[in-house]
Amino acid sequence: MRVKVSRKAHFNAAHKLHNPKWNEQKNAEVYGKCSSPNYHGHNYELIVSVTGEIDPETGFVMDIKNLKDLIAVEIEDAFDHKNLNLDVPEFRELNPTAEHIAVVIWNKLRKSVKPELDLEVVLYETPRNFVTYTGI
Repeated sequence: MRVKVSRKAHFNAAHKLHNPKWNEQKNAEVYGKCSSPNYHGHNYELIVSVTGEIDPETGFVMDIKNLKDLIAVEIEDAFDHKNLNLDVPEFRELNPTAEHIAVVIWNKLRKSVKPELDLEVVLYETPRNFVTYTGI
């Protein structure tokens, strides 16, 4: 029997969407206000889920406290109240779109989640705009 266990978290961060190969006009055409040279921020909501078999000894798929602590250290501490473009090494050369942020989060968490567990990241940039990444 496979069960999905989820933890919700959040972080606040600034970013600017920008392709350095393009001039400012093209960046503005593609990214609109999100390409502002002064950056802009979001209150990101994050749902991290692990899916797997229930351990017969513990009754857990994964101890939710361990998942909470992992998210706190790897994501919240690293991203919260940061400028993603300037303060987070993964985005120095990577455009911090919601898609890229979700993939970076997944990669940061994957190394600490047992390989037999499936990992899913759902990142809300706004209440209506969100992306999902499962490593596929």
